[in-house]
Amino acid sequence: MEKNKKKNFMSGILFCVTGILINMAGIALAKGTHIPLFLDTVGTVLTAVMGGYLPGIIVATATNLFKGVLDSSAMYYGMLDTLIAVGASFFFKKGYLGKIGKTFLVIFILALIHGGLGALLTWALFGFAGNGVSSGFAEQIYATGFFGKMQAQFFVDFLVDFVDKAIAIGFTILMMKFLPADLQKRVQFASWQQNPLSEEMKQRARESECRSVSLRTKMLLVLVLAALAIAATATGLSYMLFRNATIDDHKKLAEGAASVASAVIDGNKVNDFIEKGQHAEEYTETETRLKNLLTSSDDIQYVYAYKIMEDGCHVVFDLDNGEELGSEPGEVIPFDDAFRPLLDDLLAGREIEPIISDETYGWLMTVYKPVYDSHGVCQCYAAIDVSMTQLRDNVYHFFVRLVALFFGFFILILAIGLWLAEYNIILPINTMALSASAFAYNSEEARENSVERIRELGIQTGDEVENLYRAFLKTTEDSVQYVEDLQNKTETISQMQNGLILVLADIVESRDQCTGDHVRKTAAYTKIVMEEMRKKGYYADVLTDDFISDVVNSAPLHDIGKIHVPDAILNKPGRLTDDEFEIMKEHTTAGQEIIESAIKLVPESGYLSEAKNLATYHHEKWNGTGYPTGISGEDIPLSARIMAVADVFDALVSRRSYKKPFTFEKAMDIIREGAGSHFDPKVADAFLGAADEVKKVAQEFGELEEE
Repeated sequence: MEKNKKKNFMSGILFCVTGILINMAGIALAKGTHIPLFLDTVGTVLTAVMGGYLPGIIVATATNLFKGVLDSSAMYYGMLDTLIAVGASFFFKKGYLGKIGKTFLVIFILALIHGGLGALLTWALFGFAGNGVSSGFAEQIYATGFFGKMQAQFFVDFLVDFVDKAIAIGFTILMMKFLPADLQKRVQFASWQQNPLSEEMKQRARESECRSVSLRTKMLLVLVLAALAIAATATGLSYMLFRNATIDDHKKLAEGAASVASAVIDGNKVNDFIEKGQHAEEYTETETRLKNLLTSSDDIQYVYAYKIMEDGCHVVFDLDNGEELGSEPGEVIPFDDAFRPLLDDLLAGREIEPIISDETYGWLMTVYKPVYDSHGVCQCYAAIDVSMTQLRDNVYHFFVRLVALFFGFFILILAIGLWLAEYNIILPINTMALSASAFAYNSEEARENSVERIRELGIQTGDEVENLYRAFLKTTEDSVQYVEDLQNKTETISQMQNGLILVLADIVESRDQCTGDHVRKTAAYTKIVMEEMRKKGYYADVLTDDFISDVVNSAPLHDIGKIHVPDAILNKPGRLTDDEFEIMKEHTTAGQEIIESAIKLVPESGYLSEAKNLATYHHEKWNGTGYPTGISGEDIPLSARIMAVADVFDALVSRRSYKKPFTFEKAMDIIREGAGSHFDPKVADAFLGAADEVKKVAQEFGELEEE
């Protein structure tokens, strides 16, 4: 088992490597020929179809890692390739590949997954057209005017992917025709922790019914929730760290620029700049230096200097930024709401912390640096506004990339988790459950076969599941041994019971000097007639194995009531008088009372119930002229109707003190004549039909007379 497991695992690994090489060859071919296709999922589809979803996902993930070395943007599309692996494996198992209509549908769906979602991802990451193989085509389609940018991107990506996936599916179907038929079994990832199951048994174990939620579903939920929780935490932390780092970079840029601006402005000339503006000495030179500072970084949105006074912000410098004109020197600008809490510090000329605001001039980070005169008095503030809009874009793109990367690895981790759970937990537990539910106790061979099936599971997970299996196997073996011991004891008790019944019957019969082996012969006749009735299909719903056994075992008790008949009547050599016959007839009700007393002691004994029927009704007749109750037809219990034939026949062929035995043929004629009047016609027919068997029994007891 271990050797085969390692061999199959290595075959699976080599097949995955082959799939990766096919993908890389496809990528090289597409780039070398400059065709607008990817050809990077051919190996993925082949591996997923032949090896299952896990090898396909592994090939897709590994391929994207290699692609990422050459082009980092390729990493973000990894989740789409893993979805292709899952989809290809799913549709193959459903039998969709190979049939033209369904194959076309598979290609359409895979193209919709890879192309459609890929278009949305490209739009989110790079905007319209992006930088992929379809970018030029998308621009041409958009230029026609029939599509918007998003529609053009979606249409082109879907079209390219449809051709791409058609090639992948076509290549896979072609390879499956030429590759060895048993290759599929050898390249599948199977981590058997038990003796391998057949495909039918494996499917049954996978689809095992549960009262509420299956273990597979629970584990899937746990894996998904755990992965999402980890991903949400990691993504949230990464987002916050990236955002804070970006804000710190903006802060450093703004503070550095503000420090430079405050150094450029001469604090002693601030009032002169406000009053004269361009005409003030050194104003133009200072403004030029500030403009150079404005153009030094794309993130610097505004450069200006304000003198903060009670009535507002008096403009010293306010540079045009190419999009908006600056205010003129001396103009008074109202305070933004974000600055009102800091107004006292600003009026006092104190240093203030950078301010992030999203008001009149957009989302900005503002840094104010005091400009001092030669006496150390703050004359104005040099201010730098750094745009935070780029921060929002950067954080957005970072988040999209993070999610795209996560989902690719999320599918891989989920697939590995489910794969391990299936072979280590789900299949072992479900096969134990199936073996237990199919356990048969009805015969020694069936019990041994059932135990052997459990032994053959050979579960070796090395953990609590294996402990459960070993305990289950031991309990089953012990239970079977207990059942066998119990059955042996039951058989012994049954033999003792039957022996005691015969002894009791012999004691009763020994008082009747005429009857001899009557109880044994009648028991034999009842068995013969019941077996013949079952062959003919008579009373099939009643003649079960248990019924036949109960009747045969209790037949010796049918005359037990004779224990109450006086010896003088029981052994009278001649015919009985009417009064004596009435006393003799009471042996039926006496037998009923005796057996009812026994039933009270053993209430659930089936054979005693039939013994009561035999003892009470074996002298009833089909036409209702019998005794003790005079019931007729099927109102007479079947066991008593059977005994009636056996009892009369034995009386006819046996020697009595008051008569000679009838011949076999004569006795059978009498039974035939009594059918429908004395006897149940079906019982009589079965008795006559088994004449040869009946004759053998009569001959064995040596009292049969020939004509």
